[in-house]
Amino acid sequence: MTTLDTGLPLFVLGQGTDPHSERGVDCPGELPAASDPELVARAEKAKAALGDRLFVLGHHYQRDEVIQFADVTGDSFKLAREAAARPSAEYIVFCGVHFMAESADILTADSQQVVLPDLAAGCSMADMATFDQVEEAWDVLADLGLADVTVPITYMNSSADIKAFCGRNGGAVCTSSNARRALTWAFDQGPEGPQGKAEGERKVLFLPDQHLGRNTAVLEMGISLDECVVYNPHRPNGGLTDQQLRDAKMILWRGHCSVHGRFSESCVDEVRERIPGVNVLVHPECRHEVVTKADHVGSTEYIIKMLDEAPAGSAWAVGTELNLVKRLAAQHPDKTVTFLDRTVCYCSTMNRIDLPHLVWALESLVEGQVVNQITVDPDTAHWARVALDRMLALP
Repeated sequence: MTTLDTGLPLFVLGQGTDPHSERGVDCPGELPAASDPELVARAEKAKAALGDRLFVLGHHYQRDEVIQFADVTGDSFKLAREAAARPSAEYIVFCGVHFMAESADILTADSQQVVLPDLAAGCSMADMATFDQVEEAWDVLADLGLADVTVPITYMNSSADIKAFCGRNGGAVCTSSNARRALTWAFDQGPEGPQGKAEGERKVLFLPDQHLGRNTAVLEMGISLDECVVYNPHRPNGGLTDQQLRDAKMILWRGHCSVHGRFSESCVDEVRERIPGVNVLVHPECRHEVVTKADHVGSTEYIIKMLDEAPAGSAWAVGTELNLVKRLAAQHPDKTVTFLDRTVCYCSTMNRIDLPHLVWALESLVEGQVVNQITVDPDTAHWARVALDRMLALP
């Protein structure tokens, strides 16, 4: 590995490192403008040519140059359901990341084709839990006699393989809005539990975001931090002793969001000092110590609702993806809306969906060529749908 004079590694994404970031990569500055002003006109023309055959989904974290072409905006699950509610749309162009497009393919009809404008638009969090890793962890629990009393719950931000794993093993999917309901359901399983699981005190294997799992369990359900352990798939036995696994109530996967994981306690302290009376509003994917210092915690939709309903003249520091924060600031000029961190950092994978890629995808569809189609194999789709349906049936 090449090193600088400072002795620090030379990373592909830049020379600097941030010791307070879980990713360790600085990304200051603004995004560049669209490379060609004519791209907007080309996107408008292609979209008009496709008409009702096309339905464009735009996640909240998309850049404005892309979101302007979305027929509907929202979080990942809302968008997938919106696609399923448009059976007449032949093409679903998902301006988001890979796992979101997978969910859309699972929920839509076979006659509909889901397109992701850039196949490199993945999700670092989802990639932190692979199917083989989770299967190996399940084998560890089975060898200890714990799999029979463990209910796997996966966050929506996970691959179709992981959703299917949960479906096969009596678990469910959750969103940041209903994580508490999903955990309550998991812990309240009947005497035999899901799929004939043995009687005994229930545990939860929470995938793949440790922060959402910990924050929900501790702050909303009263589970102690001592009852939460972190399973590291890169270490034997998850880096835990057999007794730690037996004693744990929440087995948290060692995964996190690269954007929300950046926020620190010092971010909160600094913004309170800089903006007296500021309301700190953060996403539950943030670290536990950040969430406990915040004034309000909630999903992306919750954050949007809070700012919509906030009184004029109020000040807000928002801990979530920067594209959304900037959009909210523009929508609420009567309020002070600022990014929680002084360091500017967008979701790099979400931002791979740019205007050139969107135009290319739309114009290809106009020409009758389906590019970057996302498909989930029938067996995986079936079991992932089982896990999604269990979420939809939550009381």
